[in-house]
Amino acid sequence: MKISTLMSYAQGYVGATKEIVEMEKAGLDVVWVPEAYSFDGVSAMGYIAAKTEKVTIASGILNVYSRTPALMAMTAAGIDALSEGRCMLGLGASGPQVIEGFHGVPYDAPMTRLRETIEICRNVWLRDDKLQYQGKKYQIPLPPEEGTGLGKPLKIINHPYREEIPIALATLGEKSVEMTAELADAWLPAFYMAEGANAVWGEALKKGNAKRDPGRPPLDIYAGGAVAIGDGLESYRDMSRSGIALYVGGMGAKEKNFYNQVFRKYGYEEEAEA
Repeated sequence: MKISTLMSYAQGYVGATKEIVEMEKAGLDVVWVPEAYSFDGVSAMGYIAAKTEKVTIASGILNVYSRTPALMAMTAAGIDALSEGRCMLGLGASGPQVIEGFHGVPYDAPMTRLRETIEICRNVWLRDDKLQYQGKKYQIPLPPEEGTGLGKPLKIINHPYREEIPIALATLGEKSVEMTAELADAWLPAFYMAEGANAVWGEALKKGNAKRDPGRPPLDIYAGGAVAIGDGLESYRDMSRSGIALYVGGMGAKEKNFYNQVFRKYGYEEEAEA
């Protein structure tokens, strides 16, 4: 078992990193660095890399719409080099409200983009040859008829610290969780409840594992939750309510809120509807 934590937005990079340094001394294994539509997560990852020695620094998460797959690979390789092999690339699709509302790009084909981004990243890090990729969403180099025609295959200049950097996927839907079990090194589910998880995701994980490369280690699962220490159970529950409500009620349009759908599958139909 590993112990991980989510870096807090509240104190800014410097204050949050001071906490992480102390947590590392106490045995913290992984810190997840969020991004959403706050400051970029990569800057914080670099700062944490400079201030820590052992903790794994994971993006939690970077969406696959606001950066090209090649830039995603370069970014992870840079953090991995700075931290001497402590980067984990956490990827996700985010949702249409953030992607279209903040980044201004169409929220299309999220699973295809995730799959192709993973494949391209692993090709870049391996550095066997110049990058060439023909996918449904990404063609590298860009076909001549779609640009100037001057693009040519290139290879990342620096040798990555590792030929493969662990990739975690934040997924919730059945098909995306199945793909996670097939391709990823780690899974980052949201609002994981042990007593209901098998009913929600068990079949998807089983199908994905059946297609998994037998040479790849078993999928790691980072199933987090809120932790509070002290007296007064109800007061701590009240502290969590607003955060849960934000995701279940406000993180995406009602018909496209993936968190809302998960709570419905757990059996909280009435609460999710409210």
